[in-house]
Amino acid sequence: MAAILLLLVFLASVTLVVRTWRAGRSHEKARYASGLRPYPLLGHLPQFLANRHRILDWMTEVLSRQPTCTFVLRRPGGVRGVVTANPANVERFLRSGFDNYPKGERFASLLHDFLGRGIFNSDGEAWRSQRKAASYEFNTRSLRAFVARCVHGELHGRLLPLLRRAAAEGVAIDLQDALERFAFDNICRVAFDHDPGQLPDGGARAEVDGSTASGWFADAFRDAANLSAGRFRYAVPGFWRVKKALNVGSERRLRESIAIVHDFADRIIRSRREEISAGHEKHDLLSRFMASQDESYTEVALRDVVISFLLAGRETTSSALTWFFWLLSSRPDVARRIRDEVAAVRARRGDGDVDRVGFDLDELREMQYVHAAITESMRLYPPVPVDTVQAQADDVLPDGTAVGAKWFVAYNSYAMGRMEAVWGKDAREFRPERWLDAADGTFRPESPFRYVSFHGGPRVCLGKEMAYIQMKSIIACVLRELMLAVDGAYRPRQVTSLTLRMADGLPTRVKVRDI
Repeated sequence: MAAILLLLVFLASVTLVVRTWRAGRSHEKARYASGLRPYPLLGHLPQFLANRHRILDWMTEVLSRQPTCTFVLRRPGGVRGVVTANPANVERFLRSGFDNYPKGERFASLLHDFLGRGIFNSDGEAWRSQRKAASYEFNTRSLRAFVARCVHGELHGRLLPLLRRAAAEGVAIDLQDALERFAFDNICRVAFDHDPGQLPDGGARAEVDGSTASGWFADAFRDAANLSAGRFRYAVPGFWRVKKALNVGSERRLRESIAIVHDFADRIIRSRREEISAGHEKHDLLSRFMASQDESYTEVALRDVVISFLLAGRETTSSALTWFFWLLSSRPDVARRIRDEVAAVRARRGDGDVDRVGFDLDELREMQYVHAAITESMRLYPPVPVDTVQAQADDVLPDGTAVGAKWFVAYNSYAMGRMEAVWGKDAREFRPERWLDAADGTFRPESPFRYVSFHGGPRVCLGKEMAYIQMKSIIACVLRELMLAVDGAYRPRQVTSLTLRMADGLPTRVKVRDI
């Protein structure tokens, strides 16, 4: 085994030298916008490692020093790419140059074991067919109503009782953990009408029995997501392949976790086929996909679809809400305006019982300031702070940056939200009012290439409205009844998995308001 490992390391080293020499020969006249001196063989690896603990802020600093908010990055082995926070460049990747910038082989290979050929990890015809089917389902009012009902049940049956209990006992809770558990329970109900029970009923402490099938599935899903994301962070690209071939370390744990996730999902799919054949009507996403497809839509393809949507639903809304509540803890003026708006919407209903019926879709749509506040939070702390595509052919971007074929291209929405060239002098301020019309207070959307939290062009997020339904429901109901307090000195450390998270959670104290 040791001899095999040494041979693999030797071959990898030879490949590294050859690729670097070839890249240097073919691009020896290339100009780099970053002003960062690349090192022979290593590229920008030394700078990357020195700032690994603050990678997003470091990239923001580098991009802010560039005239066009763009720089060319060199990685070990001659791998080159472009990192940008320029809206014109983002528009090229996501719309006008869409065919030249697919997700690409690199991205697909990193996530293939977990996501297969699901909608977030495919290009070409595989992507188009899934996109067409998903687009139809996500645009139905019946699905939006089903999502609202699921959120209401989880919110009033589990999350709010948990927060009330924390208030009664005077103990701090990790709000990030609670929101992640809530999001996973909710998206499992939406995706295939299954309850993994990550948040117990009635406000009991959030301790999950890992000995159950649902407990195994939830734990394995979390581990598979985190370990898959870890493949993106290797200083030497592709080193994870060596570990996978040897079945050691994180790659062995990933393989074991994925096996549990796939087995559980396969059993759900087989059971659902039997229910549909027996004439049982279901409204979840899996049932909708199965009803709209013929038998050629295999169990593996269905599994890839479901896992992709589970990943998106679990990771993004919990990330967005965690950063939102942290920002809100230092802005009582914003919290007050949200409560005033929620109270006004409720007053128009009359004496309806919010706990019993929740806020309906029309009432949530009326909450313009809530919409602006969560949008502003995602501008500063986007759930997916960096996304990548791969150039298929040479190109010159609108800002003049040359891109080589097969280069990776990263658009950094975290940095873009902090660019004064994009958002003005107050770019780093949390100011929901920037999204509201000065005349009538209605929400004004921005270009999706300037505000990239939901992407743009053909790959614009299909779950955008579903995400807003969930987030606005939670914000409205929680703030109507409760006050959430975070220690003012607490500064969360960032960690990027597949989404932007807080490394140490969000310790929060809860108080019940007098309504």
